[in-house]
Amino acid sequence: MERLVTTSQAAEILGLSLQGIHYRIKKEQLKSIKKDGKTFVYLDEDEKVDKPEFQAEIKPKVQTTSVKQPPFDAVQAVIDVKDEQIELLKKSMKWMKKQYISEIFRLEKNQKRIIEVFNSEIKLLQSAFNEMRSIYKPQIESNLRNQRKEDASYDFITVKDFFVLMKRYNKKEQEIKLIILNRIKIGDKRFIYNKVEKKLLILNSDFLDLI
Repeated sequence: MERLVTTSQAAEILGLSLQGIHYRIKKEQLKSIKKDGKTFVYLDEDEKVDKPEFQAEIKPKVQTTSVKQPPFDAVQAVIDVKDEQIELLKKSMKWMKKQYISEIFRLEKNQKRIIEVFNSEIKLLQSAFNEMRSIYKPQIESNLRNQRKEDASYDFITVKDFFVLMKRYNKKEQEIKLIILNRIKIGDKRFIYNKVEKKLLILNSDFLDLI
C-alpha cells in the first residue's frame, strides 16, 4: 500500500534533505502529486512516521524490511545544474551570433548603398563639370588670345634702344636725357620709373610726339 506524505515528512522518513526529495521527484525516482499548490509524495506503507500526540518533531521510524532508496548524489545534482546552465549559455550564444551576423549584413548593405550614392553624385558632378567646360572653354581661350595681344602691345624697350631711336632723329644725348626726365615728371605712362629698384621701363612706341 502507498500513502501520501508531505515533502518534509518524506525527507525525515528517508533520511534526506528537502533538496534531495525534490531532486528525486524531478528524476522521477519518487512518485508525487500536487494539491492546492503543495507537493505530496507517495511512500510505501511499510515506511511509517512516529508522530507522538504532543511531540513537536516527527521522528522517522524506518523498518528494516523497507526498500532502501538510492542515496542522493550531490555531485550529480551539481553537474545537472551546470549542464542546464551550459545549455542556456549555448542558446544565448547562438542568439547573439545570429544578431551579430544580422547586424553585419545590415551595415554592409548600408555601406553598399552609401557607396552607390557617392558614385552617382561623382558622376553627376563630373558631367556638370564637362558641360561647363565645353561652354566656357572657347570663351577662356578667346580671353587668353586677347590678353596675349594686349601684352604684345605693351612690350618694353631698353633705355639704350630709346637713345638709339632718338639719335636717328638727330637728338643729342643730353636732349634725350632731358626728354626722359620731363616725361617722368609729367607722368607720361610710357616712361615708368621704379624708385625702389631705381630702374626705368619704357613702353614700346613710335614716340613721334617727342621728335
